[in-house]
Amino acid sequence: MAFSQPFFRWRPHPWHGLSPGPLAPQVVEAYIEITPFDFVKYEIDKATGYLRVDRPQRYSSQPPILYGFIPQTYCGRRVCELSPGTTRGDGDPMDICVISERPITRAEVIVRANVVGGLQLQDNGEADDKIIAVLANDNILSKVTDLRQIPEAMTARIKHYFATYKSMVDEQPQVTIAAVYGCEQACRVIQASMDDYDEEFGRA
Repeated sequence: MAFSQPFFRWRPHPWHGLSPGPLAPQVVEAYIEITPFDFVKYEIDKATGYLRVDRPQRYSSQPPILYGFIPQTYCGRRVCELSPGTTRGDGDPMDICVISERPITRAEVIVRANVVGGLQLQDNGEADDKIIAVLANDNILSKVTDLRQIPEAMTARIKHYFATYKSMVDEQPQVTIAAVYGCEQACRVIQASMDDYDEEFGRA
């Protein structure tokens, strides 16, 4: 029996066992943790690679797009250096938001995505960038090459979600969005996170 290459006899760890893609940082493979239909925030369990319930979404917060991470990335020293005002990277894989014209209703899927921009998000002094991308083979969005081509209302919705998704009544905001950037800077941030991963873990 012939197997495709590469072939995994066991389920690979989504963070360490999957590839960011041969065309990264411009085109990446993204592992999706939550969808716009989830009222609970799920997050990869770093030890096992399975999804863990992180918390219910607070108040009316609901992710407006697919949300996950780029495998074999790490927010460390280099990512921090690209985010003035932060003291360290958040120590997680690089987060990514993927916009799709058709609803994708299930998580724990892999999608190929064209990088178009990102948010320079800072969480209690940590660099926590959110890369924004479009589904690579989307019938409507696949030709988009920069965040400026995305409708402003969609960008505003993504910004609002991340500006408020950790907020609690009568508490000071933990999260600030220091900047919104386009494709070129997003690729620099992804490359920095890939280099941080190599330094922290090595690359298979």
